[in-house]
This record gives sequence, C-alpha cells and structure tokens, in this order.
Amino acid sequence: MDESKIKSGTTRKFEKALKQADREKYVLKLYVTGMTPRSRIAIRNLKKVCDEYLKGNYELEVIDIYQQPTLAKGEQIIAVPTLIKKLPEPVRRLIGDMSATDRVLLGLDLKPKK
Repeated sequence: MDESKIKSGTTRKFEKALKQADREKYVLKLYVTGMTPRSRIAIRNLKKVCDEYLKGNYELEVIDIYQQPTLAKGEQIIAVPTLIKKLPEPVRRLIGDMSATDRVLLGLDLKPKK
C-alpha cells in the first residue's frame, strides 16, 4: 500500500477524533446542601465557567443532598459543595465553592497542567 495513503488515512482519523472530542458533552453533577449562600455561590461560579468554556456543551445536574440523601451516599459525598465530572472520562471530583476558576478548569481538563 502507498505510504502517502496510509498517512493520509491516519491524519483523517486523527482529525475526526479531535472533532468528536470537541463535541463531547460534559456531564457534571454538583452536590450542595440546600440553598445556602455557599451553595448559591458554587452554582453561580460553576455556571459561569460552563457558559464561558463549554458553551452549551454540558449537562449540569444540581443535587441537594437534603432532598436526595441516597444519591449523595451512593457517590460517597463527604463534603459539599462537591462537583463530579462524570464525562468525559476520567471521572474527577472538585470540592469547594468553585471560585478558583483555574482549579475548576484544571479539574474539568479544560486547562493543561503546568
């Protein structure tokens, strides 16, 4: 087989994979305790990051552990607010009010490690 055809096919596959990665939807779950000030801050900060960096390419579920304690138990939530990035893999957990944008971006794999 012609080497240029192999390289061309490989390049096309790579570019296709990159486009799919760009479209891959982020599935996020934010665990909070009621509508406390800390919970509201975490929700606001996370929505701001998602709207700016994921541009509608995300699904965010906010879970109040007071109303749905079994979900928190199943995810082994020990501190709140806790964000769990389910997809794309790897699964990541971030704890806090999501005000440290650089740390949130790093946790969501949207910013390369230094």
